[in-house]
Amino acid sequence: MTDHVGSVESEAAELNAALQTAAPAEVIAAALERVGRERLALVSSFGTESAALLQVMAKVDPAIPVIFLDTGMLFAETLAYRDTMIKALGLTDVRSIKPDEAALKASDPDGELWFSDPDACCRLRKVEPLARALSPFAAWINGRKRFQGGARAEIAVVEADGERLKFNPFANVSRAAIDAIYADNKLPPHPLLATGFLSVGCMPCTSRAGPDEDARAGRWRGRAKSECGIHTMRTS
Repeated sequence: MTDHVGSVESEAAELNAALQTAAPAEVIAAALERVGRERLALVSSFGTESAALLQVMAKVDPAIPVIFLDTGMLFAETLAYRDTMIKALGLTDVRSIKPDEAALKASDPDGELWFSDPDACCRLRKVEPLARALSPFAAWINGRKRFQGGARAEIAVVEADGERLKFNPFANVSRAAIDAIYADNKLPPHPLLATGFLSVGCMPCTSRAGPDEDARAGRWRGRAKSECGIHTMRTS
């Protein structure tokens, strides 16, 4: 396994060098060519900026599997937006993944783990279900961007995630470029965006962000936490 991980790291470095200045569609096409549709997945939260990446992917291949983590604590607006975008973009393989019921009963029977231990709640509801969902895949695509700041400020276009390749097609795009994708394709915005939710996750850990704040300032507000864990822990 160690040799395989080393080989993935070498492959990621090679691809990252080749795709440093590639457009998002070119990055997705390169991922598709490298591993094939059956071994590639896009992970989407169907959040406030998600439609841009889904739009680009749909133009490359709308049948690429999309993994959506339904944590059981999402806004109803997010679930409705997922359904809206599936229809609007013609996505044909969106998989809504839920936490393990037995694990929920054992570790969070009252649904209050988010308050006492948000890291454990994220592991239970997002990290572990994602690891399970990604098990058949050799590579995955996500929508992180450097302009989001924090731990995302220096992400590569392609990186190794344990035994998998991880593609970040929007790593070096600007907020203006994201806005242009929405405008050019007439994409509907997430319903909560207009009410001040600039980044949307689970209901208990999401709040509005002010106009002078970072877009993710409303996530886990008041806590020393800025990521759920799916991008800071290996999925394999």
